[in-house]
Amino acid sequence: MTDISGTCEDRFGKVRDVLAASLDNDDVGASVAVLVDGEPVVDLWGGYVDAARTVAWERDTITTVWSTTKTMTALCALVLADRGELDLDAPVAAYWPEFAAAGKEKTLVRHLLGHTAGLPDFEGPIAVEDLFDWPAVTARLAAQAPAWEPGTAGGYHSVTFGFLVGEVVRRVTGRSLGTYFAEEVAGPLGADFHIGLAAEHDHRVAPLIPDPQGDKPPGFLVGVSDSYSEAWRRAEVPAINGFGNARSVAAAQSALAGGGGLLSAAGAERVFEEQFHGEDRVLGAQMRYGLGYRLEGRTCSWGGWGGSVVLVDAENRMVVAYVMNQVLWDGGYARGLDVVMAAYDGIMG
Repeated sequence: MTDISGTCEDRFGKVRDVLAASLDNDDVGASVAVLVDGEPVVDLWGGYVDAARTVAWERDTITTVWSTTKTMTALCALVLADRGELDLDAPVAAYWPEFAAAGKEKTLVRHLLGHTAGLPDFEGPIAVEDLFDWPAVTARLAAQAPAWEPGTAGGYHSVTFGFLVGEVVRRVTGRSLGTYFAEEVAGPLGADFHIGLAAEHDHRVAPLIPDPQGDKPPGFLVGVSDSYSEAWRRAEVPAINGFGNARSVAAAQSALAGGGGLLSAAGAERVFEEQFHGEDRVLGAQMRYGLGYRLEGRTCSWGGWGGSVVLVDAENRMVVAYVMNQVLWDGGYARGLDVVMAAYDGIMG
């Protein structure tokens, strides 16, 4: 059995069992965290940083979490809205005038958060390196025509989401999304999560391990190998290149469950404002989007390509997070779902 470190309250013992089983099966290195009422009831990690299983995953090991990063970007917008600095019902162009081009003058800020803005992809060819040039990529999106009338349909904005919401945050605050997140969210909540990773943290990074099928599926813009570069770590691509572990993901998202006093009760509740419910034009699946998160009942959640996930349960004031380094395309989310279900086993007792 793989060694597991950390703490786990007895009633959440099943979470430890699930992590152990996963590390003995598909996983190489992983971390799991559960917070209830802002307090850690599970904080576990185990396995290895490398595919050869020679370097242990440590307490402060971090890794790329792909689209779980979107929950951090959305949280920044919710904090600004709660503070009265951002009107989610205002046109994007009220903050970002250039965005009014090509029929987007009526696009609202909430459309960006709800994946209904009609900008799910970039028009024309784009390379991974292009994503590191913030002014160029946001100018490109500002000039682009929407694929549908904003607000009338939903389609997952897999990479564009972070630039769209992030540029609004930048226009409102004068700070980049990564800087605003660090100063106003991660700092106050003590969350070791980074969008734009400083060199001092490089030694803690567990490189992602690609799926046995390859670096990336057909049609994907970004592959696992792209996450290895220094340029990737330093850049802010706030839809997909956040670095953290389960503890830090849960700590940041605890703001939606009353943790840290970052959001008022009403401000946290806004995440549940439904923006879209139907078939996602990009994913081809039934989705219900709130403000930056997938909704189901009184839970809001999202995950990252290959397996990471975070879920916030407003009713039980619980946050569950799972972060790993082994990317799996098929059934990759089953690992995180098993962790979530084990956490419910503990909370329902």
